[in-house]
Amino acid sequence: MDLWHLLIQFVFRVTFGVALAMGLTSARLVTCGFYRVHLWVLMGINTFGGLAIFTRQDAIEQGPVNWQLLFGLAVALAVLSYVGAVVWLYERPAAGKVVLFLITGMALVAAGLVTPWSEVPRGTGTALALLDLGTSGLLLGATLTAMLLGHWYLNTPTMELLPLRRLVMLIAIGLAARALVGGAGLALEAALPTPLETTFWIFLSFRWLAGLVGPAILTLMTWYTLQVPNTQSATGILYASVVLTFLGELTSQLLSADTVYPI
Repeated sequence: MDLWHLLIQFVFRVTFGVALAMGLTSARLVTCGFYRVHLWVLMGINTFGGLAIFTRQDAIEQGPVNWQLLFGLAVALAVLSYVGAVVWLYERPAAGKVVLFLITGMALVAAGLVTPWSEVPRGTGTALALLDLGTSGLLLGATLTAMLLGHWYLNTPTMELLPLRRLVMLIAIGLAARALVGGAGLALEAALPTPLETTFWIFLSFRWLAGLVGPAILTLMTWYTLQVPNTQSATGILYASVVLTFLGELTSQLLSADTVYPI
């Protein structure tokens, strides 16, 4: 995949993860404004994705999927995000959760369509590629949503801390899942007869240190900071975690584009 395919898939992974994390966050403990505002964020992200697809039609056509289909999915996700924001504006949490899970499923399908499945080995390779999409989106979404929720506590300090703690636990689950998928992919890649170059190992080290070890340390720091509790400091730590996670996942996508198995 070229850089445009990777960028578009990254947009869909983030959309999948944020919608999933918001869908799993209790609407009884978090105000409806949180969902409304951050569905606007998803609308903006997918509007950007749609524009990227439209302006790079020729490059997209050389990939595994028709650009019109991909563009239609990006537009549908943006529209659905707007509809969801309106639903939360009128404080209809049950219907709002349905919209969030619709966005979750649609974004995962869109991310899957960008994947060049013809280049993926059948069996273990396909399973790892699917897990790569899901676990990457989970980690990205949980980290970004936790940071956004931490910021929301600054506007609504009376909310309970339980939803934020649950998102921090979801980040930990996402990190563990990413480590397992990346570790399995690396083991299979190293077993292939083609030797791995020094440059690959340098970027792989950055991917693991910045994308997994760093966020793991920051997640632990966030957890203990919430025991104080100090949501402002926890949010600042989560900001740093978002940056590292984004860098790590983008590096993972770049590395995986040139390997047989996801790294």
